[in-house]
Amino acid sequence: MTSMVVSFLMLAQTAGAQPANPASAATNPAAGSPPTDATAGLSGISLWDYIKDGGLISYVMIVMSIIALALIIRNAMYLRRTRHIPLELAQKLDVAMAGGSLDEAARACAGEHADSFLARVMGMAIERVRRSAFGNLELRSSVEDAGAAETERMHRMNDFIGIIAAVGPMLGLLGTVVGMIGAFRTIGTLTGAARSTQLATFMSMALVNTAEGLIVAIPCTIMFAIYRRRIEEIVDDSSRVMERLISHMSAAAPTPAPRQAARPVAREVDRS
Repeated sequence: MTSMVVSFLMLAQTAGAQPANPASAATNPAAGSPPTDATAGLSGISLWDYIKDGGLISYVMIVMSIIALALIIRNAMYLRRTRHIPLELAQKLDVAMAGGSLDEAARACAGEHADSFLARVMGMAIERVRRSAFGNLELRSSVEDAGAAETERMHRMNDFIGIIAAVGPMLGLLGTVVGMIGAFRTIGTLTGAARSTQLATFMSMALVNTAEGLIVAIPCTIMFAIYRRRIEEIVDDSSRVMERLISHMSAAAPTPAPRQAARPVAREVDRS
């Protein structure tokens, strides 16, 4: 991600530094002058030169950009509605819960769609209902607790992208500060051509680190917000499906028998 953007900026800078028609520039002095050594050196700067100018922090930013790109691709493939709310699983659970069969619903959750959000939440809720003395009356609270845990688990991987988005600018700022410290130290210790060379080196380090920090942070911030919204949509859609399933089980749950009043045992004994 960082490499692509820096390469694009290099190409744009190189194209702007070269004349549109080199032949006309050579024959017509008014059209332009031959490229100087400075222009030729600028156009010959490679991506590796930019990375080396940034120093150690630049390499850290490259590694962070690779990790961020991997996480973005992973979330794009994983956070899909069809993956977490499969229509086939929803239909199987609807039939099983309408018939009051928790065993059939548990088998459906453990099937081919076991890695989906709907299957994990309903599977954990059914397991808790089986162990509870309240039976089906415990289903709603079990679904709510399991849903909260699974939602947190889905957010956890997306939070890594948010961490990179927050750390990227701070690392860039750290590189900028290190470059500025070196630049001011050069001004105070060196003179002549050596000072100009070292000053340019440290200023390049400062600016390259600033640019890399922004290049890493901006896409990560955007994708973090997009994926966070997608997770919320998946959870909301799953909640509507599970609410219908809970209503089936609530309708099938047996009504507790009314408690009978205690017989006056003492009076019966007296009468006898």
